[in-house]
Amino acid sequence: MPIDPSVAIGADVGSTSFSWTESDVLLYHLGIGAGSRDGDNLSPSALRYTLDGPGLQVLPSFGVVVPTFHETDPPPLDLPGCDINLAQVVHGSQSISVSGPLPTSGSATVTTTLTDVWDKGKAAVIWQEGVARSESGEELWRTRSSIFVKGEGGWGGDRGGSEPVVVPEREPDLVASYDVTPQQALLYRLCGDRNPLHADPDFAKTAGFPAPILHGLCSYGIVLRELTDGLLGSDAGRVSGFTARFAGVVFPGETIRVAGWREDGRIVAAATIAGGERDGSPVLADCVVSAD
Repeated sequence: MPIDPSVAIGADVGSTSFSWTESDVLLYHLGIGAGSRDGDNLSPSALRYTLDGPGLQVLPSFGVVVPTFHETDPPPLDLPGCDINLAQVVHGSQSISVSGPLPTSGSATVTTTLTDVWDKGKAAVIWQEGVARSESGEELWRTRSSIFVKGEGGWGGDRGGSEPVVVPEREPDLVASYDVTPQQALLYRLCGDRNPLHADPDFAKTAGFPAPILHGLCSYGIVLRELTDGLLGSDAGRVSGFTARFAGVVFPGETIRVAGWREDGRIVAAATIAGGERDGSPVLADCVVSAD
């Protein structure tokens, strides 16, 4: 069968060595909307994302994308025991935890393992975990992610579980919005994700969408940035982790609304579409920011 859990679970996907520079950090931050608001070119807090030099900081979500930042081909799906293609796949969830503030330049090696395969009946969920270490062997960050593979379930395997994050029944501590630009996905794809789903209208239609959609990890970065700016004083160094489930799609030109609550020493949040025919449609759910 296309997915063989006996081969996939526990398989070593391999190790990738990579480097990054301040220019990569700047491009990533621009790709997730930093510096896009009126006055951001003069704002000290906004310039911490967009101006190279001693004041530059790195949003932890950068660690998710930097291992493939300089890739120019669509992402490969040569996972052990998994015969799948890009048109079947959507990103399910993503988390990152960092050992400390990420450096603005450096080199590292990430080692990735397939940890679980869940059978959801009409789809499969494949989980991966990656650990990034510096050249000296120090752990820099750890990621965990899932992909949702349409049409590949039904073998009678473990369905897995979930623990939804419940938002408080009170007014949020933050309500913010970000207007996704028409070219947002075309800019963000320069951060190493050339999946044609986000740029090619014909490919998007074959995948069941009326038009290219924004990268889930772009929404992920946008939401983390809005929460960091709104509830953590724009200090990316205070973020020690971020987890989110991809609950819906965003089309370039739409507006993302972010609601966040301070709760038990962390921030819980949700993101939806604001305005238009899809007002209230989910974008990210089960969002948790761990902060120092």
